[in-house]
Amino acid sequence: MTQPRSEEPAAGLLLEAFDPQLFRENSESALGRLEKHLSDLSIRGLELIRPAALTRAAQALMAPDSDQVNPFDEERLGAILDLYIRTGIPVHSPGYMGRQFSGVVPLSGVVDFVSSVVNQPSSFYEAAQLPNVAEQLMAGELNRFIGFDPDRFTMVTTSGGSLANLTALLAARNDKYPDYWAEGGSAVAGRPRPAIAVGADVHYSVSRAAGVLGIGEDQLVKLPLNDAKQICMEQAPHVLQAAESRKLKVFCLVASAGSTSLGAFDPLGELADLARRKDIWLHVDGAHGASLLVSDKQRAKLKGIEKVDSLTWDAHKMLFVPAPCTLLFYRNGEKGQGAFRQQASYVFDEEPDIYTDLDSGSKNFECTKRPMIMPLWTLWSVFGRALFAEKIDYLCDLTAQAHQVVEQEPDFDALHRPESNILCFRYRPSDLIRADETHRLQVAIRNRIKRQGNFFLSKVNVDGVAALRVVMMNHQITVEHFRMLLNEIRKVGEELLHG
Repeated sequence: MTQPRSEEPAAGLLLEAFDPQLFRENSESALGRLEKHLSDLSIRGLELIRPAALTRAAQALMAPDSDQVNPFDEERLGAILDLYIRTGIPVHSPGYMGRQFSGVVPLSGVVDFVSSVVNQPSSFYEAAQLPNVAEQLMAGELNRFIGFDPDRFTMVTTSGGSLANLTALLAARNDKYPDYWAEGGSAVAGRPRPAIAVGADVHYSVSRAAGVLGIGEDQLVKLPLNDAKQICMEQAPHVLQAAESRKLKVFCLVASAGSTSLGAFDPLGELADLARRKDIWLHVDGAHGASLLVSDKQRAKLKGIEKVDSLTWDAHKMLFVPAPCTLLFYRNGEKGQGAFRQQASYVFDEEPDIYTDLDSGSKNFECTKRPMIMPLWTLWSVFGRALFAEKIDYLCDLTAQAHQVVEQEPDFDALHRPESNILCFRYRPSDLIRADETHRLQVAIRNRIKRQGNFFLSKVNVDGVAALRVVMMNHQITVEHFRMLLNEIRKVGEELLHG
C-alpha cells in the first residue's frame, strides 16, 4: 500500500524549522544582542511598560494564523529578541539593587543554552547521564562546607526554593508520622495536632507548604525575633512549651539562613540543640544565605549548619547561575528518601542497579526536571570555588559600606546592621514624624523610582512600617552608585513632600 506523501512546500518549511544551519544563524543573532546587552554598564532602572501596550506590541510580532508552517522571518525574530531583552529587569546594570536574583556568570548561560537544545530531563540517569553524575559531584563539593557525614547525607535538585521547602517538610512529616502518607489525617486522630514552628518573618513559601500539607494557620507556631530579627533563643523554648499546652505537636522547626526581608541568620547551632531535645526536625531555609558557606570570610554566619536535618540552597541567587537551580540537602539520606512513598512501573525500576542508583525521581516532585545542575557544575569545574567566594565577599563588603553611608546621612535611618548583602533603611527627614506618613512616603518613593528612575530597588515592611530595601547582587556596583541612589531617593522624597 502506497503511503500518502506530504506536500513538498509544507514538508520543506517543517524541515527548515529544525535546520542546523538556521539554528546557527539564529544563535549568532541572539549572541550579538546579548553581547551588546552585557556590555552596557550604564546606570538604568526598570523600563516599566503598561501591560496593554506591551501586549499590543507582542501581538504585532505574532505571525498570522495559518494551516501551513510560516516561513522563517529573520526580522520578526530580531524584533522579538529585542523586545524580550529591553523589557527585562537590567540585572547587569549598576542601577539594579532590587531583588535577590542575579545577573548570571555568562558561561552559565551558555551551558543552560546547551541544556535547552540537547533536552535531557534529569530525574533519571538513563535520560541525563552527565547531569546526574554532576549532581553527585556538586553534592560532595558543597557538603565539604556544610559538614554532613559524607556517607549518610544526600542532595537533590528542585525547581526553586519553595518546592524544596515543601519537599523537606514532607520528609519531616513522614519521618515523625510514618503512617500519614498512607492514612492521611486519620493517622493522628485523637492525638495532638501536627504543627510547624517558624520564625516570625519566615518566607511565605513555608506557610504555603504547610497549607499544602494540611497544616492550618493556627498550627503554625510563630517564634519571636530579637532586635537583630533572628529567632530569639530566650523566648523560643517557652513558645514551644505553650504550643504543647494548646495540644499542638511541633514536628518541624524552620529556621532562616539569610531571611528574605533583612538577610538575617538564625542561631542554627542553638536551634539544633533545642530541636534535638524536643525530637523536632530542623529545616533551614538557606535559599539566599547558604551560599555564604563557600566563603572563608562569611561561613561563620551559618555556624551549626552541620547539625540541622535539611537545608534549602538556591544556587540561582548567590551562586549566580540561571534560575531555577535549587539544592536540597538532607543530613540523613534515608530520611530524605521518605518524602515520597510511591511505586510507578513506568519510571521506577523494580530491580535497582548501578544506573538507577543515581535516579532522583523518587526524591523530588518533578518527573521531568531540567538539568539545572549543569551550569553550576561547569562554572565550578572551570573557575573553581574562588569565583563565587570573591564575588560574595565583594557584595557583603559593599553592603557594609552602604550601611555606613546611611548612618552618616541625617535624613536616613538604617534599620539593622547587614549580615549579608541586604540592607533596609528609610528616608525620614526631620519634619516627618508619624509612622503612617513614614510608611506612605517609602512606598511612594519606591513606586516613583520604579516607574521613572535610574535605579531599581525594593521595599519591605519592618515592624509594620515600609522600608526601602537594596540587595547587592552586581559586582559592578560601587559605593558611589549607592550614594547616587540616596540622592535620587532624597530628590524624589522632597518632590513628594512639597509637590
